[in-house]
Amino acid sequence: MNHPTDFRGYPTVRGRSRRLVLGLTATFAMVLGMAGMGAAAAAADTVIATIPVGATPAGVAITPDGHAYVTNRSDGTVSVIDTGTNMVVDTVNVGNGPNAVAVTPDGTHVYVTNNAGGGSVSVIDTGTNMVVDTVAVGSFPRGVAITPDGHAYVTNGGGGSVSVIDTATNMVVDTVAVGNGPRGVAVTPDGSHAYVANGGDGSVSVIDTATNMVVDTVAVGNDPRGVAVTPDGHAYVANNADGTVSVIDTGTNMVVDTVTVGSNPEGVAVTPDGSRAYVANNADGTVSVIDTATNTVVDTVTVGSNPEGVAITPDGSRAYVANFGDDSVSVIAIGKCAGSLCLDFGSLTGSGSGVGSAFS
Repeated sequence: MNHPTDFRGYPTVRGRSRRLVLGLTATFAMVLGMAGMGAAAAAADTVIATIPVGATPAGVAITPDGHAYVTNRSDGTVSVIDTGTNMVVDTVNVGNGPNAVAVTPDGTHVYVTNNAGGGSVSVIDTGTNMVVDTVAVGSFPRGVAITPDGHAYVTNGGGGSVSVIDTATNMVVDTVAVGNGPRGVAVTPDGSHAYVANGGDGSVSVIDTATNMVVDTVAVGNDPRGVAVTPDGHAYVANNADGTVSVIDTGTNMVVDTVTVGSNPEGVAVTPDGSRAYVANNADGTVSVIDTATNTVVDTVTVGSNPEGVAITPDGSRAYVANFGDDSVSVIAIGKCAGSLCLDFGSLTGSGSGVGSAFS
């Protein structure tokens, strides 16, 4: 960014007006200094860290207090990353082939789907990082999402069903038949519906969580995988075989747009304010950034090899991407832009989830 350095070119700026301009300039310079390394280093959608984790990381979820839980499919572990320092602070042994992970609304537990070895969900106490329960579900569990009232919806990829776990008792309280080969699942912000991406038949099953009945089925693209729902009620579904994202209006359950992204999209996450959707493109090692107001790709970020899962910190300042192909997690700074100026305002606060990492 070019900054005016000589106010002598503006002879009409005098007295109080001149002092105001100079004061604003000084304040602006201070903000840039506080940003850590200036506007260039804090540009929007920039990879600021790469964190080694376990073997073939697949899923990622972030607690309210800023810890990222990353499932390592090939070694049966979960890596715990402190998003304030971007360091792995713990490793938790879970079941075989851990795939997806979700956090309870209060942040006290995470639920991990174990895709191999009989089909189970490991429950981790985030206070101790110990597995406190193991819940048997259907075959080849893939995705998991948790409602605000504490019910975990687990997609069983091998059985065309969803297991519903009451997180207060860790008992399966219902099993819902959905489409073929269910994978990703997301819950609406009010918890009233769960959206299940059926990879085997190109559809999304809509479950009414009050009755655990499928109330609608929406045709989307080919081999849908990840799904995420914005605060204003739009479901973004990554169609792996099409290289597209279907946008569903959850009020009508109609596809209202289709966005072309990278190659073989897998995971998708939306920012807390719903303004952006981040899509991990497995085959080309990128993340597509979608402006949800226009449903256009506004940025493409190169990350690690074969990215799968993606999650965004609660404050919206960072995206964490699990790179299946090179055993790492890429950290993307999500900038706030005004025209050509992009600042990472998360780094200014010095506290909270995903901030204070000083671009390490």
